[in-house]
Amino acid sequence: MTNKFYDSGKERAAKVNALFATIAPHYDLINDLQSFGLHRFWKQRLLNLAHGRPGERALDLCCGTGDVTFALAATGMEAVGLDFSEPMLKVARQRTQSQNPKPSVRFLNGDAQNIPFPDGSFDVVTISYGLRNLADLDLGLREMKRVAKPGGRLLVLDFGKPDNAVWRSLYFTYLKFFVPVMGKVLCGDADTHGYILESLKHYAAQRGVAAKMTNLQLTDVRIINLMGGTMSINYAEKAA
Repeated sequence: MTNKFYDSGKERAAKVNALFATIAPHYDLINDLQSFGLHRFWKQRLLNLAHGRPGERALDLCCGTGDVTFALAATGMEAVGLDFSEPMLKVARQRTQSQNPKPSVRFLNGDAQNIPFPDGSFDVVTISYGLRNLADLDLGLREMKRVAKPGGRLLVLDFGKPDNAVWRSLYFTYLKFFVPVMGKVLCGDADTHGYILESLKHYAAQRGVAAKMTNLQLTDVRIINLMGGTMSINYAEKAA
């Protein structure tokens, strides 16, 4: 039986939107539980690679509840978080109001496949755990390149596919049997987190994304594997 939140065709966006509307209230807690808190270190690695500087502009696509957006702003950058899920953005905006002093962030509702900014608008463009959810991954990467300034840094953090077959099998077993239990307990529906494995099976993962970045004539294309490739960061730059 396939996951009810996954669709490879025209229903993809609607089903992903329904998924995030369901998990938004528990999203941050579940991230901590299913990654044993390690997602914070992976996001910090992303930020280190982004090398944000005061006065630069950053766009965080599929920003969710804003973890990476807030962290980009903390480096002195002007940060914009974009997401098409209003329930997730609602949590992000509530987090903004609870912080003192208020961070230099904006949260906008929008589509990562049709970014509402002109060409060459940002020094840094990030997407964390979102590229895998797009109906058209190639279009998403092209849009990231389009809105990046010449010399801009593009970074993708997401679930990966380890090269080691044994490690990959153990990892997929964890995603298949244990992660859905958290979805059932916290969201009342195992499919909310069974979706991760289903979407990962159809995802190009780190090597495929790196190849697509190279085909887009991005430069300094790199793969940074985390935890043996179970997570990965794809890094590239737009030619100056």
